[in-house]
Amino acid sequence: MEINRNNIFHLLKKCDIHPSKDFGQNFLVDSKLCKKIVDSLNIGEGEKVLEIGPGLGSLTHFLLETSNKNINVVDVDPNMIAFLNVFYKEAGINIIENDIRKEDISSYDKIIGNLPYNITTELITYLLLNAKRCKKFVLMTQLEAYNRFSDIKGKEYGAISVLVHMLGDTKKLFNVGKGSFVPSPKVDSIVFEINVSEDVNREEAASIYKLAKSLFLNRRKTLYNNLARHLGNKELAANLIEEMGLKPTVRPEELPPESFKKLYFLIKSVEKK
Repeated sequence: MEINRNNIFHLLKKCDIHPSKDFGQNFLVDSKLCKKIVDSLNIGEGEKVLEIGPGLGSLTHFLLETSNKNINVVDVDPNMIAFLNVFYKEAGINIIENDIRKEDISSYDKIIGNLPYNITTELITYLLLNAKRCKKFVLMTQLEAYNRFSDIKGKEYGAISVLVHMLGDTKKLFNVGKGSFVPSPKVDSIVFEINVSEDVNREEAASIYKLAKSLFLNRRKTLYNNLARHLGNKELAANLIEEMGLKPTVRPEELPPESFKKLYFLIKSVEKK
């Protein structure tokens, strides 16, 4: 069933549904945008697809219009699950009630979703570390959060961006105004994609992310101070920084993702000795 501005309020009233602030629920009511988001996923024949937080099925409707029928949807809200079971029970999709952070997502080829604003970074980290087969993510979140995943320098740059760039690349698709939702959020949103490289080593990327996370823990401190704490060895930290050709005063946010990769392998080579 297509969700739009003409039927949303009738549905909410009829089904006695009240958007939950705890679950960060804002229902997308622009059907053209919904189709555009789903089309961006480029679903192939036989690919296993996961939708996160379907809510009333704004995207689900258009997922079902694709030729692919291997679609699962996961929502933590029992009210949304009840709604989906009424309107999509016969549609052939698998409707799962669970917190996505507790769901096994290792078998999905592509993942799509409008992410709750309050757990965006945590959720994307979980997806990138655990969706081990996923080739492409198409996600929507608040506009200001996007820089955390795309920047490779500056105050928004952090470990999650290092992880994204170790796995592949991220690309902004289009903005979504707050007026496209019911209820309207306080900020505009953005739809973006993360494409995972074919030859990526996911275990290696996860290890580099863990290192970067440790080194970004105290952003105001230098790389040397953070690395010395991480290694428990000041002399080794100084030697590694010198070997990388860096100044002792450099900060983690000044290093491109590839430098974290180089540092990871230097540490690994020392540990083998």
